[in-house]
Amino acid sequence: MNTLRILIADDHELIRRGLRSLLETQPNWKVCAEAANGRDAVEKSRQTKPDVVVMDISMPDLNGLEATRQILKTLPRAEILILTMHDSEQIIREVLDAGAHGYVLKSDAGRDLVAGVESLSRHKPFFTTQVARMVLDGFVKGKKVGDGHNLGLLSPREREIIQLIAEGKSNKEMADALKLSIKTIETHRTNLMRKLGMHTISELVRYAIRNKIVDA
Repeated sequence: MNTLRILIADDHELIRRGLRSLLETQPNWKVCAEAANGRDAVEKSRQTKPDVVVMDISMPDLNGLEATRQILKTLPRAEILILTMHDSEQIIREVLDAGAHGYVLKSDAGRDLVAGVESLSRHKPFFTTQVARMVLDGFVKGKKVGDGHNLGLLSPREREIIQLIAEGKSNKEMADALKLSIKTIETHRTNLMRKLGMHTISELVRYAIRNKIVDA
């Protein structure tokens, strides 16, 4: 039987350690890498090519949703399981739109995480019971799961930049992190403001918090 390779991405070391201990009790499962932020998760996924990524949403530098999108561009056969404390319809919709097929609440991890990873390893979706009920309820009632502020207005690069702005990064720090010129960063900021109809950084920060791009 082939070894199942798993990458864990969470900005809390104790959580990563606990997840590793839980997952590596399973026969032929191996945690091939750990990442403390979304950008690191993307890079380590490229290096180690995991079968399943267990991904927190709220991480610095690059959140789990953007990391999911970038990983799946490079590794389309990889499966992403979102492990988070958030269970709003809006977040569920964003997770599905990003391409993740698994969603487990941290409060349910002890009961559901192993089952979720096992399901995704066979390319079958898995949702914690509470989340599955919310998804089903949304579709049965004929409404989009997570109606709210539409992040689809923004390009992937703009979503990265709005997170960095909300985290208080300067134009130079953003340019260094994204390997862009300061002028390009300034252009993206201007485009962000125009697309979202905002005029101040504080408005962008509130938008990022409402949409769970960053934590309050």
